Amino acid sequence: MPIVRSPSYRPLVLVDTANLPEKVWLEYRRQGIGGSDASAVLGISPFRTARDLYYDKLNVVSPEDDEDNWVAKKMGHLLEDLVAEIFHVKTGFRVYQIKKMFQHPEHRFMLADIDFFIELPDGTTAILEIKTTNYNAKEKWWHNGEEIVPLYYEVQGRHYMCVMNIDQVYFCCLYGNNEDEVIIRHIARDPMYESELIALEENFWMNHVLAQAPPSYTEDGDLIEQSLRRHLGPADEGAPAVVLNMGLTANLMRYLELQKEKQEADAQSRKLDSQMKRLRAFIIEQMGKSCTAVCENNGANYMVTYNPVRKAEIKKDDLTRLRLQLPEVYERFVTISESRRFHVKMSKPEAA
Repeated sequence: MPIVRSPSYRPLVLVDTANLPEKVWLEYRRQGIGGSDASAVLGISPFRTARDLYYDKLNVVSPEDDEDNWVAKKMGHLLEDLVAEIFHVKTGFRVYQIKKMFQHPEHRFMLADIDFFIELPDGTTAILEIKTTNYNAKEKWWHNGEEIVPLYYEVQGRHYMCVMNIDQVYFCCLYGNNEDEVIIRHIARDPMYESELIALEENFWMNHVLAQAPPSYTEDGDLIEQSLRRHLGPADEGAPAVVLNMGLTANLMRYLELQKEKQEADAQSRKLDSQMKRLRAFIIEQMGKSCTAVCENNGANYMVTYNPVRKAEIKKDDLTRLRLQLPEVYERFVTISESRRFHVKMSKPEAA
């Protein structure tokens, strides 16, 4: 793939990050859009919405901070140097760090905090992005058998190339516990993509962050609901009923239509499930205490497994006894979480 030669400019240095406290570093990040923010701006982040990013840039503290993935984040940070060393061993390229936060000289809202830089054999510089994942999630780096960079990481790399005026990004993702369980990918600069990215980020920064106008939700329902739970906080059971406007009333009617379709599909699914369970029961009867069964049909061999799964749990009745007999232990180890159930009830107006 040919490398696109970009216009000549050098990024600005916003701040030296070598000995910067995390709190101060976060304050500098709020002065613009970083590489890891770019996918949220585009509405393609699997982790947060553009509204979440908007609140972050305005330093609006969530009523409920979501720290469920703190271990994964910390592991990724702790393994950065190791993954960079693996990349060096695999490629032979010299890898080094520049601990500074950079800023695009023209589009000042575009920031970059680069993991590592690479010195290539031809004397040019590339960017190295370090990623970690688990074994099951490594498939996200392939699509239909072809090697890819997950879209939310690709946009991060393209943001960095734009800020730094560098034409290549390498990604090195560790998914196991040895040097052979890494994924290495490479992308080159794309000026068309870059111009669209600049426009979208500028719109977000100027028309939302600086204007203090929250962006609309455009993401998947699950991500939107997670965002709403974080920012709305606990329910207020004493709050008055909200009257839905015409647009949301239309949404509700469509929701009820889909609910009916789903109920019909669920009924068909339950019917099929019942038939499958009955057929399965006859096979289990013949297997007895055995965990495997085999057969052959039309030249194909089949193996059935019926393995035990054991897990430790506390039954509801035992939990009640624990609360009554050992309340101090119960209070130490039981946490109360809140969830909200969405339900629609229709009623006819009373006759006059």
